[in-house]
Amino acid sequence: MPQIPEKIHELTVGQLAARSGAAVSALHFYESKGLISSRRTTGNQRRYHRDALRRVAFVRAAQRVGIPLATIREALAELPEERTPTREDWARLSQAWRSELDERINQLNRLRDHLTDCIGCGCLSLDTCVLSNPDDVFGERQAGSRLMVERGGSRSKQAQS
Repeated sequence: MPQIPEKIHELTVGQLAARSGAAVSALHFYESKGLISSRRTTGNQRRYHRDALRRVAFVRAAQRVGIPLATIREALAELPEERTPTREDWARLSQAWRSELDERINQLNRLRDHLTDCIGCGCLSLDTCVLSNPDDVFGERQAGSRLMVERGGSRSKQAQS
């Protein structure tokens, strides 16, 4: 990994990619989504402040645990512009995301535990079918086989006639 001298306060997109481990295309995407920012040189080249390294690391860490980019952008928007997220920032923001992550973990555990119960029949009304119909929501409306027809569109409706 190339070392960047401390006296250099701006990075090219290639330097930022090399240091952060993110692809250049990912950095451009992050910038388009307002997660990082750059300035343009007179030659129209991007230059990123060194703080972008910490912001990219913050974004990638949040993504790894399943936080959507929109939520990450909202969190970064709470920080003063160009300020590097600190350990305290991460602790505060990650605490706010904890209940959402706990719920996802619980849902994935339920899916895993009931995976062998599902035979992929498409019934959508079994009260134990946590894959297609958590808590048997569709079963309260009608039997599942009719839902398959309902979802099938005009071809399936013709088959009913």
